[in-house]
Amino acid sequence: MVLNNIENLLEKYENGETSLKEEQVLKNYFSSDTVAPHLEMYKPMFAYFLGNQQEQFTKDVPLKTKRIFNYKWLSVAAVAVLMLGVYFKDPVAASYNEYAYGTYDKPEEALNEVTKSLEMISQSFNKGTSTVGYLNEVNKGTSTLGYLNEIENTTSIIFKTN
Repeated sequence: MVLNNIENLLEKYENGETSLKEEQVLKNYFSSDTVAPHLEMYKPMFAYFLGNQQEQFTKDVPLKTKRIFNYKWLSVAAVAVLMLGVYFKDPVAASYNEYAYGTYDKPEEALNEVTKSLEMISQSFNKGTSTVGYLNEVNKGTSTLGYLNEIENTTSIIFKTN
């Protein structure tokens, strides 16, 4: 009768339906020396639970933490501010104040400046497109690899190596 009760409690325990009192009955049963042979596999688990129940945390937990000011980050921030100041300082801008708004008194000057800029951009684009020409060769090589895959597929069909 007791064994049936323990088996029912184990089934409830595995389904997560036991109360604390029923779990204590299981712990007491498995801590005794008279455990049924077919239930021996549960004995180490309940022994572990009893051992953990006896453990206590003995260290003090500090409730307030000290705030320590980290001077390393202050120096890093100061260096970053200085570097930004040096980077954005533009001593040459004072001599180009007349072009600050991008306006010209004579339309011919404006046209000459625009054509210079567009020629420079055109040269850069032409240089870039000349290097892209090699991609056509790469495309030819990949198409050749496609043919090799077809040959491999047909030979695998012929020799049935799949």
